[in-house]
Amino acid sequence: MQDLNDMVFFAEVAERGGFAAAGRALGIPKSRLSRRVAELEARLGVQLLQRSTRQLSLTPAGELYLRHSLAMRDAAEAAAEAIAQVQTEPRGLVRISCPITLAQSGVGVLVSQFMLRYPDVQVEMRILNRAVDPIEEGVDLALRVRPEIEDSTTLVAKKLAVARGVLVASPGLLRRQGPVVAVEGLGRLDTVAQTAADGRVSWRLEGPHGASHTLHHRPRYLADDLLTLKAAVVEGVGACILPDYMCKEDLAAGRLIEVLPGWGPAPGILHVVFPSRRALVPAIRRLIDFLAEHTGTGGFRLTL
Repeated sequence: MQDLNDMVFFAEVAERGGFAAAGRALGIPKSRLSRRVAELEARLGVQLLQRSTRQLSLTPAGELYLRHSLAMRDAAEAAAEAIAQVQTEPRGLVRISCPITLAQSGVGVLVSQFMLRYPDVQVEMRILNRAVDPIEEGVDLALRVRPEIEDSTTLVAKKLAVARGVLVASPGLLRRQGPVVAVEGLGRLDTVAQTAADGRVSWRLEGPHGASHTLHHRPRYLADDLLTLKAAVVEGVGACILPDYMCKEDLAAGRLIEVLPGWGPAPGILHVVFPSRRALVPAIRRLIDFLAEHTGTGGFRLTL
């Protein structure tokens, strides 16, 4: 009987358009993957892939074989998920992606608490500040903070909470450069912000009664990490827009002051996206519910 793994390997290569991309997705060296597909072709006695220096394409036999390979792969995944659904206690590996600041500001702690509650669960967290495609990259849950939840035909989204951006400065900065009493006065404050290509940054702020204002400025300090920027704000280098969940303790302690309360950027929606079938697995379903419960209430609170 032929090795059914080779059918999966072939399907991944065909779907992803090359051995390198399929190797990354499968965690298999490109050379090994190429050898296995070549051995599969030799056993079948037909050429499945038309190889060139620029791209791969399917032969007619390859198109026929791909349909059966995909059906076999989907059936195997469905069988595994069906078994997972009958388990009453969450167990197994859950792969998560999460933005850096969100992981450092509370989600990392919540995941640890979840693992203590369910000792048979293992977690692999990818902490990245880029968009992750759960299906392409083999991730069970992808946490995102965006102004709106994108429509998708392949992913399910669950809203967890709303995060507000806050324009903050240190008391020392406001003493040196003067309090800001109107939005037009923001231009005289030194600022810090995330890195921009030409060193110029624009902040669009929304105010009471539908008012809006765009602040064009050249920050004194640019950095790619929000925790680094927060440290600069606390030290008095400049004002910055930070997520509320990141600066609430500093605001409460007086280390930071909200500049022009009532003005700020459009809120972001904290949500999790996942392939629909993965939510049937107990460990994943329980983790989604756990995050929904603890990001909306309790110690790690994201609210308007």
